[in-house]
Amino acid sequence: MESKDVVQALAALAHPLRLEVFRALVVAGGEGLTPGVIQERLDVPPATLSFHLKDLTNAGLVSQERASRNLIYRAQYENMNQLLTYLTENCCQGVPCTADADSATFKC
Repeated sequence: MESKDVVQALAALAHPLRLEVFRALVVAGGEGLTPGVIQERLDVPPATLSFHLKDLTNAGLVSQERASRNLIYRAQYENMNQLLTYLTENCCQGVPCTADADSATFKC
């Protein structure tokens, strides 16, 4: 993942509602969610949701697919994982890191 892509992804996630939408899509898994379902769950107006979904899609964190008359939005797990990899790549002076589940810290 290139630096410009990382910056775009982080900028997209740097808004409380976009982060909430992205988290809802991650939890939804491969089935994704329609905008109507997202609106109901997050209590957000349609125009506002559309604006934020566009930013997440442009950042490559979310995909959009038409299924009949519905749009289905899905989290792009590969891009999410690339972002996480980029962010942790050099956290231990270039040595691969592993997460310690008990203490929520990284070990080098």
